[in-house]
Amino acid sequence: MYKVVSKRFLNEARSICLFEIEAPLVARHAQAGQFVIFRLDEQGERVPVSVAGYDREKGTVTVMVQAAGRTTRMLHTVAEGDYILDFVGPLGRATEMDGLKKVCVVGGGVGCAIAYPIAKEMHARGIDVTFIGGFRSADIVILKEELKEASDRLIICTDDGSYGEKGFTTVFLKQEIERNINEGLPQFDRVIAIGPDIMMKFLAEVTRPYGIRTIISLDPIMVDGTGMCGGCRVIVGGETKFACVDGPDFDAHQVDFDLLIKRAAFYKDEQDAAAQHICQITGGTRHG
Repeated sequence: MYKVVSKRFLNEARSICLFEIEAPLVARHAQAGQFVIFRLDEQGERVPVSVAGYDREKGTVTVMVQAAGRTTRMLHTVAEGDYILDFVGPLGRATEMDGLKKVCVVGGGVGCAIAYPIAKEMHARGIDVTFIGGFRSADIVILKEELKEASDRLIICTDDGSYGEKGFTTVFLKQEIERNINEGLPQFDRVIAIGPDIMMKFLAEVTRPYGIRTIISLDPIMVDGTGMCGGCRVIVGGETKFACVDGPDFDAHQVDFDLLIKRAAFYKDEQDAAAQHICQITGGTRHG
């Protein structure tokens, strides 16, 4: 059992909640870019969520979870001091940072929660970090102060202009790339993008003509997190990869986005369904 040490909502809409979980073994080995899989109870589904931070001395791991389905909505009701059944990790490969001098990190919506610890660690290493955070509207903006501290240059944009700049992340990424060129500044060594699949697809097309290596973090459907179920398979450079063990980071210019988006939509009805699912293996109720 894993104790919820602290909990707080991150935006006005209360759609994203931060949890600090007591998990000493996970905290000891966790790195930016990795993820964990949690389970609320014995009949609950396994839900992957990115590591948003860790405190090795306290033995805690921080995750930021959006209430998107039944299980994540249920997690939002868990109180400080309560326990969840499973918290397994760290899983996946940590984000590569060695040798980088200047990067642009782009987050879309809840993707900013995943991108934040990466930007934070890069900034701490002395890497010049430009962070572009995109949101639909002001009420769902998160981590305003944290992102300021984790970046050398911060741009927050909203679709409707209700907070920060008005527009999309693709527009501001192109502007920053062109600004480097026009002002004779060093170009980005790398762009790291995390958010909706369609956003990452278009961001990859922005960077492709400039030859800037672009890394994205993928979170397709997965069950076990060890590569055995095959649910998280993606096509990268014409080869089958598994996001849970080969990723979650991949070269955006090599990812088959059309197949990725098609596969993500395949289970949409099941993910959105409000009815409880009866597991055919255990006969128990799956909260999903």
